[in-house]
Amino acid sequence: MRGTPYPTLGELLRRAHATVAARPGALRLRAVGTSRAGRPLWLLSAGHGPRHILTVAGAHANEPVGGVTSLALAERFAREPALLQESGCAWHFLLCLDPDGASLAGRWLTGRSGEGLTGEGRSGEGRPAEASPTLRGYYRRFYRPAFAAQPEFPPVASDPRPTMPESEALVRLIDELRPVVQFSLHGVEVGGSFLQLTRAVPGAAAAYRRIAADLGIPLEHRPFDGMGWLAESPGVLVLPDSSPTEERDPSGFTSQATWLYAMRHGTVSAVVEAPFWSVAGVSDPGPVAEPRREVAEASEILLGRAKQLEAVVGELGPRSPQTPEEIAHFTAARELMDIGPGVVDTWNSAELATTVGNSVSLGVAARRIPLRAAAMMRQALGGAPALDTLVEVWARELASTFDARWVPVADQTELQTRTMLALARALV
Repeated sequence: MRGTPYPTLGELLRRAHATVAARPGALRLRAVGTSRAGRPLWLLSAGHGPRHILTVAGAHANEPVGGVTSLALAERFAREPALLQESGCAWHFLLCLDPDGASLAGRWLTGRSGEGLTGEGRSGEGRPAEASPTLRGYYRRFYRPAFAAQPEFPPVASDPRPTMPESEALVRLIDELRPVVQFSLHGVEVGGSFLQLTRAVPGAAAAYRRIAADLGIPLEHRPFDGMGWLAESPGVLVLPDSSPTEERDPSGFTSQATWLYAMRHGTVSAVVEAPFWSVAGVSDPGPVAEPRREVAEASEILLGRAKQLEAVVGELGPRSPQTPEEIAHFTAARELMDIGPGVVDTWNSAELATTVGNSVSLGVAARRIPLRAAAMMRQALGGAPALDTLVEVWARELASTFDARWVPVADQTELQTRTMLALARALV
């Protein structure tokens, strides 16, 4: 991996093909669709049981951890077939739902002369040390598609926009497998881990807390990503029975999440988030004296930085993105620059920042949104020095303000692997 923490998408898929070739009786690999650019969507399968478990990785282009976790668990099933046989299930791994986005987002993994790597990663006992990325290096080549271009969230039927082929492929796969449980593996840039369940699973919350504690990974005390969800325990959210099946993001785009679509088959969906850089403060359950003040301060940071970014872009003069890649970066950046007021309205309408942990999470989000926008606008407009400086200053400030610590990939994948195995045991 050339000293980088994750394999690129190409490296991941080459390893998957090599693993199947080496163990043809234990693992199977097939394409279940193609992306908008014609890239295959690869499904890696283990076991032959009558029931099915589905894991979806790479739903968000900037979150490569799910693919690494999927391949590692599939390889483990090949080595230890009894681990899967006892469940009576076949386990399927969609290795990357958005390969087009991952091909752009994965450029920070090429490491070009080690840019963005410190080489100071801590390692677990018996594991080689891992090059530790910096937030500056991560954001310099950051990419995450605009909301409507994320295949995990196809548009509702009333939306005139066509459904992406990646979304259609996943929906077909869900209908084909009718999985007992569907896992969606995600990564949080900066913060803590949390778990979202479409139905309460007895014992799941306690098992999840033990796993995170064993690995020293903080849990988001009350994640606000699912503000309408029930907080079953710290770090665990459960979908209320009355919750709508549609999702509305800050841009106004309304979609039906594919992990909600699977509920029609009686499937329990679980979203497992693993942090790349952990922040211990997000797990602090202590009360906050003035929650509204905390929200106001976070809102001021978000709106102020969006305004600052707007001013820097304006000073650059009229520039237009030229290539499809620049246009993709520009579209996503422009969207994030415009959503600030809507995000603030949402923050003000909910009971947020009531704990120290939630206040810390809010502070991270207030900085992350404009940083993502600046990072993508920088690439859309040819790496302008003023934008380069903005990205560097904001990335360093995010890391230092919250004492963000790199989580070794082995720990990220162990968190997701053990959580999936624990939930699968509880459900099958």
